Amino acid sequence: MSKKPFSLHVDLSAFDPASEQDKAYMVQMRPSSTFFKDGVKRLVKNKVAFVSLIMIVLIALSSVILPMVWPYSYDQQLGVVPGKPVDSSYNNLAPFTYGRAEQKKIDAGEKVFPHVFGTDAMGRDYFIRVVYGARISLAIGFFASIIVLIIGITIGSVAGYCGGKVDIFIMRIVDIIYSLPDMLMVILLATTLKASGLEKAIEGTVLEKIGANIISLFIVFGVLYWVSMSRLIRGQILSLREQEYVLAAQAAGAKGRWIIAKHLIPNCISVVIISTALQIPSAIFTESYLSFLGLGVNAPMPSLGSLASDALNGISSYPYRLVIPAVIISLIVLSLNLLGDGLRDAFDPKLNA
Repeated sequence: MSKKPFSLHVDLSAFDPASEQDKAYMVQMRPSSTFFKDGVKRLVKNKVAFVSLIMIVLIALSSVILPMVWPYSYDQQLGVVPGKPVDSSYNNLAPFTYGRAEQKKIDAGEKVFPHVFGTDAMGRDYFIRVVYGARISLAIGFFASIIVLIIGITIGSVAGYCGGKVDIFIMRIVDIIYSLPDMLMVILLATTLKASGLEKAIEGTVLEKIGANIISLFIVFGVLYWVSMSRLIRGQILSLREQEYVLAAQAAGAKGRWIIAKHLIPNCISVVIISTALQIPSAIFTESYLSFLGLGVNAPMPSLGSLASDALNGISSYPYRLVIPAVIISLIVLSLNLLGDGLRDAFDPKLNA
């Protein structure tokens, strides 16, 4: 029976069980998702950023896997046999050429693994040194970015949440560090740490394998490069701390540390991801720059910057030794920058609103 207009009677048909057709109509058409899943989908759709991500993954995997299977090591001097004269025919080999002993094996029908990029002035396989140098540069870039991330998030969140005199004090320190010339301070700090007896201090410890120069690099990044991250986090938290859920947590008696860890930092995750991704190429470039000046990794361990520096001695005769590490540095930094731009487009909610 149809309900009459302006009738006060309840329409009982509204309480009838839903049919299968009604249920199918009311089913949510779009499956539930999360902020991270949506960001990943947008990142995959960005072809430039996705290709850059694949490039970085391939370089990283190659730098880890190839040294395990390559027949030469980065510090192995070919032609140097204990108790025998040094075979200088292995020095400065062109790509895909061989030393005298290797040529004899080839003439006898034996197979000899080629030197893809030739050898350097000390008879070391240049290809594996480039691969190992890429590994060192990437590792330093990633670990330095983690150090910057930890320090920047900690200081920025404290400054943004506490405000007042604490915020003013921290921001004045940030302004002072910003006013210093970056490269000059990096060189001065690296030189000072190198001459401060750091090598003796780490003798006999786990850090000895890492090397004093790399530890100096991490200290330099921890002292100078956290300011940009802290400013970004502070700005985000200054706007987020006025939200209702923060006021509710404060009214419930939650401590500031808990509010920062559980509410504020998770809501800054997009800024954290983007800033970290853009910090990695900056760290790699700084490490390469310092290694080029002789303030980077300890010899014989190679990095892309030290390889480029060593190649200057024979640039007229062997220009490819400078071109190869320079191209790889450019490729890594360009890929990371493009990936950082893609992450910003994918995870910044203001750009996707």
